Amino acid sequence: MLPHQLELLSPARDAAIGIEAVNHGADAIYIGGPSFGARASADNSVADIERLVRHAHRFHSRVFVTLNTILRDDELEPARQLVRQLYDAGVDALIIQDMGLLELDLPPIPLHASTQTDIRTPQKARFLQDVGLSQIVLARELTLPQIAAIDQALGPMDAPGRAVLEFFIHGALCVAYSGQCYISHAHTGRSANRGDCSQACRLPYEVKDSQGRIVAHDKHVLSMKDNNQSDNLRALIDAGVRSFKIEGRYKDMGYVKNMTAHYRTLLDDILDERPALARASSGRCSYTFTPDPKQNFNREFTDYFVQGRQHDIGAFDSPKNPGQPIGWVTRVAADGLELETEDPATELHNGDGLCYHDLHQELVGLQTNRVQKLGPGQDGGVVWRVLPKDPMAGFKGLKRGTTINRNRSMDWVRTLDKKSADRRIGVWMALSDGAAGLLLTLTDEDGHVGSAELAGHWEQAQHPAQAADKLREQLGRLGDTPFRASDTQVQLAQPWFVPASQLNALRRDAVVSLEAARAAAYVRPQRTAPVEPPAPYPEDTLTYLANVFNQKARDFYAKHGVRVIAAAYEAHEETGAVSLMITKHCVRYSLSLCPKQAKGVTGVQGTVKAEPLQLINGKEKLTLRFDCKPCEMHVVGKIKRSVLQQASEQPLTFYKIRPKAHPAH
Repeated sequence: MLPHQLELLSPARDAAIGIEAVNHGADAIYIGGPSFGARASADNSVADIERLVRHAHRFHSRVFVTLNTILRDDELEPARQLVRQLYDAGVDALIIQDMGLLELDLPPIPLHASTQTDIRTPQKARFLQDVGLSQIVLARELTLPQIAAIDQALGPMDAPGRAVLEFFIHGALCVAYSGQCYISHAHTGRSANRGDCSQACRLPYEVKDSQGRIVAHDKHVLSMKDNNQSDNLRALIDAGVRSFKIEGRYKDMGYVKNMTAHYRTLLDDILDERPALARASSGRCSYTFTPDPKQNFNREFTDYFVQGRQHDIGAFDSPKNPGQPIGWVTRVAADGLELETEDPATELHNGDGLCYHDLHQELVGLQTNRVQKLGPGQDGGVVWRVLPKDPMAGFKGLKRGTTINRNRSMDWVRTLDKKSADRRIGVWMALSDGAAGLLLTLTDEDGHVGSAELAGHWEQAQHPAQAADKLREQLGRLGDTPFRASDTQVQLAQPWFVPASQLNALRRDAVVSLEAARAAAYVRPQRTAPVEPPAPYPEDTLTYLANVFNQKARDFYAKHGVRVIAAAYEAHEETGAVSLMITKHCVRYSLSLCPKQAKGVTGVQGTVKAEPLQLINGKEKLTLRFDCKPCEMHVVGKIKRSVLQQASEQPLTFYKIRPKAHPAH
């Protein structure tokens, strides 16, 4: 990718979704392979990925495969073989977490640093660039000045080996620094670093202070709202970001279509404003719908820390989708309810998903079975009769005046179930006299040329004044090809009459020629060479937080000057209480209990201290400790005996030879 190009990077649960992401404007797709991806149930065969690659490359879009789990020693060879298969399938890059992969004999496929590598500092980013990673996914918690500092540390944008900065702009937020969460493994044996997170962060907790007093009851205090950087794209570009990533390898087709179209539209507006910048792939899109982030599942939105610490970043009441308010209940009956919409233009449909908050502020879902428009309401809206799918007795707290939200519109779902985008590459068509007949030349917006000749002799057209227009019209029918005619020139010595069937054949042959020229011109990115001598790692000691899970990863860090290398948490060498999660989110701050918030407040200053809090969910207990200097929170706990017992019954291979405490490096 060139320094002036902007890349929209979309997720794909499977090849079909990836193809539609390309059709809706993605410059690149990231997708899981058959194994070793950090989304355990989003795997795809190499054959399916190859099918996606063929489609993406028609538009010079790229395909990245996630291989971003930490690997056991016995998984390194299968991983190496998989990388070879993916390279042969045409994949453009791998997104990795385990540095042991850099010590394997891999094909020259580019490697990207996953967000799981926890990139928060200029020093860490520069190191990853220096060891040959060509694109690095920054931590979601970074502010604009922090991103700019990392960009500056990587050197000039056009320098050889310069890494591309990638940043998440939309989707679900992991409350922990990615790669720094072990709660799932400690409690269930399911490792987030191995693609099997149990999402303890979305559970409700009782929060107690150091004296045992309840601070919050049944609140989802570790659950974040969803990321939305729609208003910050220009600032992110100015800070050095060039790849804009949408989260969602578990998400459905409608989400990927909608969010890709949304950010494609926003980025195209910026590109129109800033001619010095360009798309990272070819073609423009048109849509049958108006993109709207609110239509998909979301926990409401936050721009997180990009503009500095914000107070309202949590989805503490519910990790579910609250939807958008559409009206209020006017009547409750035994078999259904009536509601008046706030906007008379709002239309309800059978199957819509509605919801409301009960007396305890819990979100209650109500799927409609049948809806009926009754007529005008008393307050300017429209009254609807709603018969729910489930019995009315189950909807506690539903009464007259209750605000009703809609979190699923069947009309929207049906719109995105159909063909909803058309992506076309502009071509300039020129029909002229050839050596043996007619010559059709196609030149696309990237400068690639394809041509075809049609031999024969033709009669003059009966209506010479209209002949050129008819030829232009027939040639411009590019149908299911990826091209659209930007202009068609007819430059013939005589106004010939050419049968439509012959023109169609000529156009098809020219399109085949142009597609072949585009395929031949596609430059496959190559692996960036690491600097020599090997760059020193910013620290000489690594704890379990570095996620070193195999001998090759240990060898990698030793080669780069690290003297003490602890095993990953999943190796079960940390059996006592440790930090199971490190996060920039602060429960004290969100509950207005931060000592910094109390500064200058009369009668409060000095009385609020950053003492630990306790989280309780059933039998699960976690301790919150607050590191105020870097403004971070640690969730502390220890691994369960049942997890250790299970591991002892199914031992894992970790480090063929255990390292000495101080290796001679």
